[in-house]
Amino acid sequence: MNAIYLRRRRKVMLKAGCATQPDTKIAVMQKNLESLGFVMSSTLMDRVRTLDDDTLAVFYRSLIKDLQQLVGAHRSFNPMYPDFPDQVRDMREYRLYLNAIRHYITNKLPLFARSKRPSLEESTELRVIDLGDRVDFEKIFTKLAGAKTSLSPQDKEDLVWFVSQYRDEIVRLVPTETPSKENLAVLGAALLTHAPVAVNILDERIKTATDVLRVAVALSGGDVSLAEPVKFGKFKRALRRKMLVWLERTGDPLEDMSRWKPRWIRLGERLHPGDYSDAFPKTYAAFRSLRNDDKVVTFNSQVENKFSSRDASGVLQLLESRPGDFARRLDHLLRLSPDPDAVLNSFRAHASRVSTPVLLQMLAHFRQRSGMPELRIFFPKGDVGKLFATPCRLPQLNIATTSKAATICENALVERFSELSPLGRCRIDVDLKQFMVPLAQRSAGKALRTITRGSRLPLPATHVLRFFIWWKNGGSRTDIDLSALLFDHEQRHVDHLSYYNLRNFGGCHSGDIVDAPQGASEFIDVDLTRLVERRVRYIVMMISSFTCQPYCDLPECFAGWMARRNSNSGEIYEPRTVREKLDIASNTQICIPAVFDIVAREVIWADIALKHHPAYSNNAVNNLSNLSLMLRALTTLAKPDLHTLFSLHIKGRGSLVDHESVADTVFSYSEGITPFDVDRIRAEFL
Repeated sequence: MNAIYLRRRRKVMLKAGCATQPDTKIAVMQKNLESLGFVMSSTLMDRVRTLDDDTLAVFYRSLIKDLQQLVGAHRSFNPMYPDFPDQVRDMREYRLYLNAIRHYITNKLPLFARSKRPSLEESTELRVIDLGDRVDFEKIFTKLAGAKTSLSPQDKEDLVWFVSQYRDEIVRLVPTETPSKENLAVLGAALLTHAPVAVNILDERIKTATDVLRVAVALSGGDVSLAEPVKFGKFKRALRRKMLVWLERTGDPLEDMSRWKPRWIRLGERLHPGDYSDAFPKTYAAFRSLRNDDKVVTFNSQVENKFSSRDASGVLQLLESRPGDFARRLDHLLRLSPDPDAVLNSFRAHASRVSTPVLLQMLAHFRQRSGMPELRIFFPKGDVGKLFATPCRLPQLNIATTSKAATICENALVERFSELSPLGRCRIDVDLKQFMVPLAQRSAGKALRTITRGSRLPLPATHVLRFFIWWKNGGSRTDIDLSALLFDHEQRHVDHLSYYNLRNFGGCHSGDIVDAPQGASEFIDVDLTRLVERRVRYIVMMISSFTCQPYCDLPECFAGWMARRNSNSGEIYEPRTVREKLDIASNTQICIPAVFDIVAREVIWADIALKHHPAYSNNAVNNLSNLSLMLRALTTLAKPDLHTLFSLHIKGRGSLVDHESVADTVFSYSEGITPFDVDRIRAEFL
């Protein structure tokens, strides 16, 4: 329980005791927590003082274990060169080469005496752990279930944990609405598995055939975004009947089912609708039509036919019945129609029925439509964090038209937000323009902090960045490589640090390890001052599976970076200097955790994967074209930002003030509602 609370809110629950612990014991606890980069709040310290010795020991051991997991300190880090980085910098080239060859032949690391390292000299910003309570803890589930956008794998895991622990009592925590269909499927599968009574709340929430399909996919362990096919498991008779009841209630499910025809045919083999043909005649008829390959005229096919025949009025008439599709096709329709104002007037009348995430995306699109970047960026559905970038070839639209479209979206959002509870006087930080709205987290990796792709975080005041990776073999020998690619201001490749180029530009690599039966680690140091002097601007952190096992098949793999003022002080892996740590578990062999803009002093959060199967050896050079494209895409990303979202809320239900001291609500990087309050943003502001 506290592991989830600590990871998501940096809080713990702790019942008060009747003892009085001495200051010396509390000081020792604080010092040990400080070594991991954390500290207890004064409120939590006061509560800890009341614990008896046994309770305190249990709490302390559990807390340390959870914090070590968060920063990666639960593993031992033993690079090839134990006196990294000086040992690599000082060693002759031929010796580095011979050590590598010997390791490749024998899979054994060279033996070196480990020198005693000086204590860590630098001070670090500590993360505060506060005291929480059960009501606040339970809100985690309510906000997850009520999120208006897709959840990450870790979010889904936590949501299912709540249902499995609370079982039928979970019904009191379920929000009145579950807006996201994907999240509804995850919740539904959890209820069907763990809460046989509470499952009845699904009856009024499952409204379409696709909702039923997603629940079946979730029960079978598949991708609820439906981006990938799934092998359906076996369902008990009561569950089969339940799903058929839901299908029958949708009216005529055939059109909706035809969108996912092959999957419905496979699911029909598990549901046996023929056994219930009398009880559910419309559902049985729909399955029979799919199997007979009857021609079905769908809404989307009608829209496409109208677009193909350039029938703008026909398209408009169809789209008016589905405002979400109307918004997504608005740009195309404006280019097609001889009367754009008529299209905009119609959209204005229906905009109130478009979801907040779609309106935000349309607002961002039309605001930058006249000055579109050279690349169009897409994060497709699915459980893998892919990014697609294509040349932007959209025909021009009249600036007045795009401005009107943006205004319609903005007004619709402000009007919607004005119906929510007042925010009072608000202070908003301009730096929030650097953080993206969490519109799709379905493939986000588990990280020390939850960050939306494309967001830019301030780089700490430091001289050295130290990248790290730790992994353990899967079913066979596993070689994971850590690389840092250097690019100039024009995003041209300058050089790289990798297993075959251990030192350059003042940076160095800790050495290539190709086998990790008990776990292995690699590090890269980069000197920011020297890189800037050499006209380097961007550093792309890259992780590649040289032996081509996907990360999801490994027992554990994680990566991150530390901020170090002096690379020789302290241990090579100092938990308190870890700025971000990310679990690597995607079904791919190449990952880009982050890009570092060392001139702007910003970290661009990436957490994206490249193609599954590299054409050649999986290393930095052979993926250079893809990496260059990803860099261009991430540095030109134009997506809805948090400053825009919160400003619209202030416009609709608050007033703007200049100072935090007089503000009722604060939106900023570190105070009040922050970019890391993803649960709250998804549930309350979208």
